[in-house]
Amino acid sequence: MNGYVQSLWRHPVKGFTPEGLNSVQLRADACFPGDRLYAVEDGPSGFDPANPVHISKQKFTVLAKIVAVARIRTRYDDAAGELEARLEGKEPLRARLTDEIGREAFAAWLSQVLGDDVGGNLKVLRAPGDYRFMDHPQGFVSIVNLASVRDLSERVGRTVDPRRFRANVYVEHWPAWIETEPSIGSVTLGGAETTVVKPIVRCIATHVDPDTGETDIDVVRALYDAYGHRYCGIYVKVVRSGRVSVGDGVNLAAP
Repeated sequence: MNGYVQSLWRHPVKGFTPEGLNSVQLRADACFPGDRLYAVEDGPSGFDPANPVHISKQKFTVLAKIVAVARIRTRYDDAAGELEARLEGKEPLRARLTDEIGREAFAAWLSQVLGDDVGGNLKVLRAPGDYRFMDHPQGFVSIVNLASVRDLSERVGRTVDPRRFRANVYVEHWPAWIETEPSIGSVTLGGAETTVVKPIVRCIATHVDPDTGETDIDVVRALYDAYGHRYCGIYVKVVRSGRVSVGDGVNLAAP
């Protein structure tokens, strides 16, 4: 089943603003480039950089826990290692996340602007090596089918913004929900080959409008009522490295 890449996105800081990309080099057995490089711990999470293992998103400042995060706008500069953070009515911040001082400055700024929404002391964590702060231990690369989102919108009776699903790759020209069929085993993304790991089970983070930060649609209930599941999108693992760009073909195949 042939489709094409409508857009590519990374999320440098887990839970914060996605950033669009024109092209990326996917590496075998690696996560999406520049994705979830940092996470903001809300109280002690038990994360050990010397022995990094998957930790629940509820340990971090993410939409599923603090909806006000959606109103903060961030932008990460790879070359400088700097993050710019803005919230209307607050002084903006520029901090070098590659330095401990910069990470402490971002944590302090967040504590101030989020106020009582914060549950504990904030600390910005940096992912060691190839580890990334993914929502699932096998969430290497996430793909969302835009036709599926439009079909859900029709069932809900209002537009569901695809950004609610915080995917790396958004695909056009696939039939709605074809990606969740058990007969699908692999996906070719531009010059890269991937295998399907699993459908993505959605949580209450999708209930939050990505622009306003308001909780306005019970997406989880809508998915279950309409389709009998809570899936939207799939996780894939890169098995052959290659470049993928906006407009490239995205092809589904049986195992």
